[in-house]
Amino acid sequence: MIISASRRTDIPAFYSEWFFGRLKKGFAEVKNPFNFSLKRVSLKPEDVDCFVFWTKNPKPMLERLEELKGYEYYFQFTLNSYGADIEKNVPSKYDELIDTFKALSERIGSKRLVWRYDPILATKKYTSEYHTEWFGKLARELKGAFDACVISFIDSYAKTEKRFRENGVRELTEAEILKIAENFSEISKEYGFKINTCAESADLSRFGIGHSNCIDRERIEALTGKLLEVKKDKYQRKECGCCESTDIGAYNTCIHKCVYCYANGAEKTAENNFNRHNVNSSVLI
Repeated sequence: MIISASRRTDIPAFYSEWFFGRLKKGFAEVKNPFNFSLKRVSLKPEDVDCFVFWTKNPKPMLERLEELKGYEYYFQFTLNSYGADIEKNVPSKYDELIDTFKALSERIGSKRLVWRYDPILATKKYTSEYHTEWFGKLARELKGAFDACVISFIDSYAKTEKRFRENGVRELTEAEILKIAENFSEISKEYGFKINTCAESADLSRFGIGHSNCIDRERIEALTGKLLEVKKDKYQRKECGCCESTDIGAYNTCIHKCVYCYANGAEKTAENNFNRHNVNSSVLI
């Protein structure tokens, strides 16, 4: 079984104490987001093939990675170019997150670390030129600290439309996507890493950019040294190449307060849920 921790919230940033507590207990319970029934998920080493961590700030986990001994895992670390106007409660890139990224890489090795520069959105400030400049800066800072880079372009969802209007956010045009792909490709060649897209239908192969699988069977098989009998995740978008996994997070619980977040509705709901969190509970909220 592959455990996703989590597409729905940032467990490393906000719920790491709960996560390590559940490891000691050997299980967690997950609420179905549609009917609220509970599912018990084993977290015993013999039942978990791999943990896949999704995070914008794994710093709270850095001093506790020893507790993952006996498990295979890798991190997907989202580090992009936005300020507090878009990512309201995410720490500063240059004051904290770049150092955190490097520190994590030193502890776990670059093979267990994927750099995500996503989602790429457009405003009057965040232009193609802006993204290119910052992607280059970050690539230079992070050189050698990660195994692969994943990018994606923003999509609008019903729950994000109002936030997009209020903050002047829009999807990129095809011309902008192609220009960014071309520029990013040149930067990746300069610093020696591979770029893939996440859940994108666009064919960017002319720039040497392929399609990635965030829950990646091949990566997990390389880490574990064993073949996995897993299928494509039928619950994800058709463009998504992820294999099936079990997510132990919960929607409306992340307090990074990102304008583009698809996993949160109202900010107040996420704050209320965060305040209801009981670190000793078997379920996140």
